[in-house]
Amino acid sequence: MGLLAGAGRLSDNILMRIMDGMMAIPGILLAISLATIFGGGILTVIIALAVPEVPVVARLVRSLTLTLREQVFVEAAQSYGTGPLRLQFKYILPNALAAIAVQTTYICGLAILFEAYLGFVGVGVPPENPSWGNIVAEGRNFALIAPHLILRRMTWPSPP
Repeated sequence: MGLLAGAGRLSDNILMRIMDGMMAIPGILLAISLATIFGGGILTVIIALAVPEVPVVARLVRSLTLTLREQVFVEAAQSYGTGPLRLQFKYILPNALAAIAVQTTYICGLAILFEAYLGFVGVGVPPENPSWGNIVAEGRNFALIAPHLILRRMTWPSPP
């Protein structure tokens, strides 16, 4: 979508207004609502975590497309008669992959935290699947009974 938005003014205006609307809703709130509507499950959690990140990546790719479109190597490719589709995928996208890789690592860390949030509030993956959120939700019952267990695990290594 970012490549398409960076290709022309009309597609840019339409797609970026849709992305702005999606970015107006906080990611965790959208993930919780999607997981609540469609029920818990691995596929639902994946969709609930991916949808809020689409506008972020689309805006990044759009800005990279707009920047790279003005570079000399793109102008040289245009002068040789390269078509717009080939120009986008052969010249612009490969030069944008480094920034996309950095954004992807950030999104992976954020997805782990959001999945833990979803599991903690009970709308994430089913309880039989291991998840940080499920583990913390189960352990919170024991925090009032034996809080020393939490401190012991956090500060001292367990005896051999």
